[in-house]
Amino acid sequence: MLTLLLTGSWTTPCKAQAKEEGEVLYNGIRLPQQWPPLLAPAAAQTPQPPPYLTQRPECIPIDVGRQLFVDDFLIAKSTLTREFHQPVKHVGNPLLAPEEPWEIGKTRQPMAAPFSDGAFFNPTTQRFQLWHMAGWFDGTALATSVDGLKWDRQHYDVVPGTNLVVKGEPQWRRDGVSIWLDHDTQKPEERYKMFLYARSGDLGGELSNAPGGTLHSSPDGIHWTMRGATGSTGDNTTFFYNPFRKVWVFSHRTNHNLEGTSARTRGYTEHKDFYEAQGDAWKKAPPVFWARSDDADKPDPAGLSIRPQLYKIDAVAYESVMLGLFEVLYGPHNNTCAQDGYPKITELQVAFSRDGFHWDRQQRKSFITASRKPGNWERAYVTSTGGCCLIVGDRLHFYYGAFEGDETLKAADAPAGKGIWTGMYAKASTGLATLRRDGFASMNADGNGGTLTTVPVRFQGSHLFVNMDAPEGSLQVEILNEAGKVIAPFTKENCAPLKSDHTCQPVRWKDAQGLSTLQGKPVRFRFHLTDGKLYAFWVSPETTGASHGYVGAGGPGFESAIDTVGQR
Repeated sequence: MLTLLLTGSWTTPCKAQAKEEGEVLYNGIRLPQQWPPLLAPAAAQTPQPPPYLTQRPECIPIDVGRQLFVDDFLIAKSTLTREFHQPVKHVGNPLLAPEEPWEIGKTRQPMAAPFSDGAFFNPTTQRFQLWHMAGWFDGTALATSVDGLKWDRQHYDVVPGTNLVVKGEPQWRRDGVSIWLDHDTQKPEERYKMFLYARSGDLGGELSNAPGGTLHSSPDGIHWTMRGATGSTGDNTTFFYNPFRKVWVFSHRTNHNLEGTSARTRGYTEHKDFYEAQGDAWKKAPPVFWARSDDADKPDPAGLSIRPQLYKIDAVAYESVMLGLFEVLYGPHNNTCAQDGYPKITELQVAFSRDGFHWDRQQRKSFITASRKPGNWERAYVTSTGGCCLIVGDRLHFYYGAFEGDETLKAADAPAGKGIWTGMYAKASTGLATLRRDGFASMNADGNGGTLTTVPVRFQGSHLFVNMDAPEGSLQVEILNEAGKVIAPFTKENCAPLKSDHTCQPVRWKDAQGLSTLQGKPVRFRFHLTDGKLYAFWVSPETTGASHGYVGAGGPGFESAIDTVGQR
């Protein structure tokens, strides 16, 4: 936990700023003219805060989404304590395990798990959709669910009698895949988008990296049409949509020499049109260095010999931030794992970005862990899923893949002596971890109480809401003007004390019908909290508390990627 005693200056907010080059974002952050920025891998060895935390806008617009306390972007002063929270793994895990012949596969490497792929809620069919690899380096399958817990393998006509939507063939030995449900497209045939990194060859034998990356579209997530090939990239390359800037971002698997060792890193490219990401457009915009492991990524406590490496980044817009799942590799190296048939250890960390490029990674504790236990379904190689999280009631659902491995299939016995056909990539299943909505971090107060005062913000809504947990405590809010003076009638004394555990709790003041008189004006919120946790606040145009922020990969009750619903 981190106690904040911020004492930032109380300068007059919202002054007119000198005109500068660069895009201004929804939250007031101004991007530099050079975008994406050019960073040096070596310079990123020492963790640095994102530039928007050291050079904040003088007044922050908060009309988009719930405002989370995952960093200090919104905080001017506080005596509360920040606590990061961990998701809870579902007692019924694994929810999907290899059972069908096309999942058992032909190489003793059963798999029914996402390898990125995607997990989304389809508001048209009112079903959860989970794409996953079926059999190692073989087909792509689609499972569906009514509740997100019990998954069905509906049969489709792509490969009759199976739930395969992309058939594994010698010229299409799939590796990493990313899938996205595009709510913004005006073209029904492009509602679903896919990037597929394919190899070619026979299962169990030598595989080449041709044809590499390909782009696909689908009206239903079942029937796919190839739209073209990308340029050169690495396996475990993924993509996501950044709706704040309306760009498609490719998260490239790259390698750099870091401190004398070749290590996995990530590269970044962005495109306004997803299908631009091929041919000449791909060649003209090669990936810039994006992210790597750094000095804050400590070696595994189990004593593995390698320095941690950044294996993959999946990301999604969640409320007012970009949520990132960082897959961190702790080791051992592939050849060591292949020798004895057990999976390498990767775990997922959580990170946040407010400009879509720079990440705040102050929480380095693994968010979703491997068990490290031989014979356990999630022994190691924990992988994230495209879309990252869904909102299901008051909980966030994180679906993930994990591998048990098979120590009876060692490198010496593998066909062609290839490590990819050993037990290190065997027995992969799908699990679920859940977290309170907005529950990544809270600002906490004990029985003695404390306060948190925001930086200057402005809004066009009329109703203040909070996500809080204080059934035995109390929360009251007052609103301050530019000079730091309380604005009547929005005083602490007029604020009805809140004693509840609720993810969408309205805040009300005596003699005030809402915040309409403050619309467009620079103000600060001061929260007085006793014996409780504060997760988020936001100002909504509706009495329902609709945040008009982004809802990750969707969920029951949402008709699009934006929360226009509020309390349900």
